[in-house]
Amino acid sequence: MARDTRQRILVASLLLFNENGVLRTSINDIADEIDISPGNLHYHFRRKSDIIEGLLAEFQADARKVLQPPDVNAISLDDFWLFLHLLLEFIAAYRFMLRDTQALASDYPKVGRVMRHFARGLDASFQLYLHGLAEQGVLRLDQDAAGVSRNLAVIALLSERFDELIGDHREADEAALQVARSILGAVKPFATADAAAELEKLATHYAE
Repeated sequence: MARDTRQRILVASLLLFNENGVLRTSINDIADEIDISPGNLHYHFRRKSDIIEGLLAEFQADARKVLQPPDVNAISLDDFWLFLHLLLEFIAAYRFMLRDTQALASDYPKVGRVMRHFARGLDASFQLYLHGLAEQGVLRLDQDAAGVSRNLAVIALLSERFDELIGDHREADEAALQVARSILGAVKPFATADAAAELEKLATHYAE
């Protein structure tokens, strides 16, 4: 029962943080969300920082699954699309961490360390997929793989923050669709004719 309550607290915290941000979510808000007393919540997490710590552990475990290295000797566009789909689900699930990274890192330094590690891992994963697709003759990258992979990682991590900066506020699902279209569009110029057509087809799955 205690473990169930602890997990319910983490799930409720994640939902509220994604919706309202960490600063605008209190311990009492989280307790009210799952209909328990603040004292019961404090039994599992004494401070908000302990909840952040718990969510960071969940984030890292889920990130390892998403960034599982592919078999570079047998990568297809479908493999890349699946990776992109899982990545977008992951980013949407932990939206508050990407949206509020700098503010969170100032109050919770471990957030900054975890996010730096994730950003590097994401860049490395994109490089592996691009390298594999180039090896299979799907993409023509020559020496551009590192630069393209960096651009894809920037789109995935910072696209929503850019949209908010220019006043283009989107719901989580709409933001994910925009990221998907942007990533596929950034890859398309390097694709062979057949692969470009396939990328165009895949992009239709993310049409608004």
